[in-house]
Amino acid sequence: MFASAFIGGCGGESPNQLAAAEETSTSAANGYTDTYTQTKFPIVLCHGMAGFDELFGVVDYFHGIESSLASGGARVFVTQVPAFSSTEARGEELLQQVEEIVAVTGAKKVNLIGHSHGGLDIRYVATMRPDLVASVTSVGSPHHGADLADFLRDNMTEGGFSEAVLSLFANSLGTILGLLSGQTSPQNSIAALESLSSEGSAAYNATYGAGLPAAWCGEGAHVVNGIRYFSWSGTSKVTNVLDVSDYPMGLTGIIYDDANDGLVGRCSSHLGDVIRDDYKMNHLDEVNQLFGITAPFQTSPKSVFRAHANRLKTLGL
Repeated sequence: MFASAFIGGCGGESPNQLAAAEETSTSAANGYTDTYTQTKFPIVLCHGMAGFDELFGVVDYFHGIESSLASGGARVFVTQVPAFSSTEARGEELLQQVEEIVAVTGAKKVNLIGHSHGGLDIRYVATMRPDLVASVTSVGSPHHGADLADFLRDNMTEGGFSEAVLSLFANSLGTILGLLSGQTSPQNSIAALESLSSEGSAAYNATYGAGLPAAWCGEGAHVVNGIRYFSWSGTSKVTNVLDVSDYPMGLTGIIYDDANDGLVGRCSSHLGDVIRDDYKMNHLDEVNQLFGITAPFQTSPKSVFRAHANRLKTLGL
């Protein structure tokens, strides 16, 4: 199922909306067709933990980003995987959707862009089916784990009451988000938490490590198995006093020892070619949430996505 998302993976248009996705926008004022984001291969947006593609047919995870990319000629798909599950389980569901996108469009490959946990999911797809992937781009993704996940794991007793409460709440939330956006995959919040811990990330990276830096906070290989790897992230927590979602980011960010976006540390976000790791954005700003209320007088998240699509276009991807 393809749709739009919210807190931390992939989103876009369904195969039945392919015609609309392939349209380029024409400026009535200037009389020319905008092809600034018209990549060779389709762009696939992937949401993170607690993410979705679209709620009620109105609320998009990648707020305004899909339409902004499509307006410049890109074919855009928004995927949907379980809101809470292990990276491998989420990645396998994403892989099935990528295979469908390729079959429907006739494209040989896709450009994968994943936010938060979605940035780990796309690495799974690139490892399992490198023949289907032209590029991998992570946005605010915890490639070496998230301090918040470690904090929660360290303060819960395995099989204890606190773990049961967290599991019940998160699994219920994931089920509700799935139902509201038309997705019915089972939820597993404890597996998700383990995947995003430093220990779980290390185990995952041992198998799906393409593009990861050899040195802490460095850059990884830009090209692996013919696939281009990129990343970007923010390092601000409270960016707009009018955005109620900023305040939780400010609180969770206290747990981290280094600069972070409220949920992911700067260095943990590095993958491949690091475009930038210090945008004035928090974790939700990176996908233009909530509802486009981001830092005033700063780079717009939509502009960052559009510039990256143009980068991929220039590279022939």
